Amino acid sequence: MLSEAQGLPLAVAVSAANLHDSQALKPLVLGIPAVRSRRGPRRRKPLKVRADKAYYSAEHLRWLRSRHLVPRIARPGIESGERLGRHRWKIERSIA
Repeated sequence: MLSEAQGLPLAVAVSAANLHDSQALKPLVLGIPAVRSRRGPRRRKPLKVRADKAYYSAEHLRWLRSRHLVPRIARPGIESGERLGRHRWKIERSIA
């Protein structure tokens, strides 16, 4: 599930149980619909992408940056998941 900052789901996908979560990142980001706004043109993409350590790889970081997205992904063995936890509860609440 991919949600916006307040927890509103933007894209949802179901995959096989034996598929690694990181393989679902690209289809979810590509599946984000245009964001409707009251004024001006529609925004087509978010500015930042936050994800846990399972999504950290050089390929994903390059791909997100090539799409002009700022990746905020915890690095395994370097950063703890606590900083990400203050944002993660919103997606956990949406899934529940």
